[in-house]
Order: sequence, then structure tokens, then C-alpha cells
Amino acid sequence: MANTLIAFFSRADENYFGGTMRYVEIGNTQIAVEKITQVLDADVFKIEMQTPYAAQYMTCINEAKADKNANARPPLAALPKSIDAFDTVILAYPNYWGTMPMAVFTFLEAFDFSGKTILPLCTNEGSGMGSSERDIQTLCPKAKLAKGLSLNGSNVQNSKGQIVSWLKENGLI
Repeated sequence: MANTLIAFFSRADENYFGGTMRYVEIGNTQIAVEKITQVLDADVFKIEMQTPYAAQYMTCINEAKADKNANARPPLAALPKSIDAFDTVILAYPNYWGTMPMAVFTFLEAFDFSGKTILPLCTNEGSGMGSSERDIQTLCPKAKLAKGLSLNGSNVQNSKGQIVSWLKENGLI
């Protein structure tokens, strides 16, 4: 087992791409994770909600906004039994309303990240990391938080160079 875990939330279905909507079978964050696994030996866990948001984009973002406004912790479909074997967690997610999806908050609150290094990766359409790095530090105060990587979702197919550089900067490859 690798001592790096990639935990990610990604959404397929109808998504926003630089001003237009289109249906995708694989979400942008998952594409970024696939690029990471091409160059890094790591275990992978997909963070999935018990009741996923709607497939239609506008309905999804309204559901996500309601969860954020309520500071909700949506139940997850599953959790790893433990993260004890991992020293490093690459946490990948899309930017939802200026931070991580609330399901990622649920995941982070399920474990003790003391002494672990967290590398955040955020896909977005121009909104960057938002407050997600600060939110991770608040939820995991005893973890070491590395500088995050913001990737443009519309261009994630061409992000392997950025990803490799970021992994190198953090000593993972």
C-alpha cells in the first residue's frame, strides 16, 4: 500500500465549461486525479454522497448552495476504514460556492489528520481555491497544509505538466 491517499470529490453529469453547459461522463476533478495516478503510486478514494446532487447543473448548484448555507454535512456513501497508513493526503475537489463541496467537509471531519500532510487540488472555472485552504486548515488544525493547486476545469485535459510540477514541488515524485 502506498503511503499517499488521493481522496477526491468529482461530479459528472451536466457541468459548466467557460460559459456553456455540457454533459460529461467523468468530472474534471476525476480527470485530474487520473493524471496524478499516471505518475504517482497512491491509493484512491472517491468521496460520494449517499444522495448525490441532481444531474442538471442549475439544480445541483442550488442544492450545493443550500448545503453550504446550512453548514450541512451530507452523509457519504462510504468512508475508508482508516487513513492511519497514509502520511500524505491529496485532497481533490471542485470549487463549490467559494470552497469545497460540503461532502468534503464530511470526509475531513471523519478522521484525525494530525501529523499528515494535505495537498489540496481544486478544479474551477476561474474562481481559484476560494476559502478551501483556510477551511481545510480549520477542520484539520494538526495537519500540515501544503500550497494548493488550482486547475481550470475546462482545460484539465491539458494539466498534466502543472500537476507533475506541483507533485515535484511537494516531494511526491
